[in-house]
Amino acid sequence: MRLSGLKLTMVGAVVAAGVAAAAAPAAEPSAVGLWEQVDEKSGQPESWFKIIERNGVYQGNIVKIFFKPGEDENWACEKCEGDERGKPVLGLALIKGMQRTGLAYEHGTIMDPRDGAVYRALMNLSPDGQKLEVRGYLGISLFGRSQTWNRLPDNALAPARPPAQKGAAAPPPKK
Repeated sequence: MRLSGLKLTMVGAVVAAGVAAAAAPAAEPSAVGLWEQVDEKSGQPESWFKIIERNGVYQGNIVKIFFKPGEDENWACEKCEGDERGKPVLGLALIKGMQRTGLAYEHGTIMDPRDGAVYRALMNLSPDGQKLEVRGYLGISLFGRSQTWNRLPDNALAPARPPAQKGAAAPPPKK
């Protein structure tokens, strides 16, 4: 059985595309997304951060805080500097100016909203993209502290569905 020239060309193109796709390296994971910061002693979540990228620069905003009983849920950054002074901590960009090199992020800063201190920062993403080591330091990275954050699903921050209205029509029964 002979294939026509057109069919042979199409088969060749499909095979070539398949080989090219298989040979192309998978895209490296990115720190962009939602992350959970956990208390190192209790193992309980403390806050969630959303990391975004704009023009090659990465920023992390605090998007959820797990307050302990008695803590002020309207916590404002009274010791922050500049425009951030007195602003609610929830929503603040605490990680700023990070630049990516592969799985490493550097040349940025991280702020501690408890005292307004700003530290130099490094972030290292695990090869599977599920863990993010975040390090704040003074001077050289030897003098600092690291935390490991866990990736959350992007929809974890989605608002809860509103409760069904009383008296709303029930869905029709399945047959």
